Amino acid sequence: MILIGVGVSGCSFSRGDGGPFASASDKDVTGAVGPAKPPPSPTESDLAFARTAASDVLTKGTKDSSQPWQNPETGARGSVTPLAQSYAADDGRTCRDFLASYVNGTTESWLQGAACRSEQGRWEIHTLKPWQKG
Repeated sequence: MILIGVGVSGCSFSRGDGGPFASASDKDVTGAVGPAKPPPSPTESDLAFARTAASDVLTKGTKDSSQPWQNPETGARGSVTPLAQSYAADDGRTCRDFLASYVNGTTESWLQGAACRSEQGRWEIHTLKPWQKG
């Protein structure tokens, strides 16, 4: 009888977490992560170091070589790796595509580029932009 009386008497208890039927607004959210920030963009100085590394690896590198680079001013670093074989551009010059990693602090991103060989034999970087997966 006592159990029945307690069950219908209107006594209740409350769980601090709102129970299994709590709405999202009833729950505390901790450690929430906001929208992902885009990786930092390379500075012009960083790009100059990456371009130099790209030209060097294309000039003297072998088929499977990479060239590291580092900017002591900004602390950014990475490496440049040629892709595939060279090809003939519309104007007849020999060109080659490459990827360059870009590491700044704890973030890493990739740049894609293209270079063509000048009449003097040096590789000139024509494009260097964020890599578009696709």
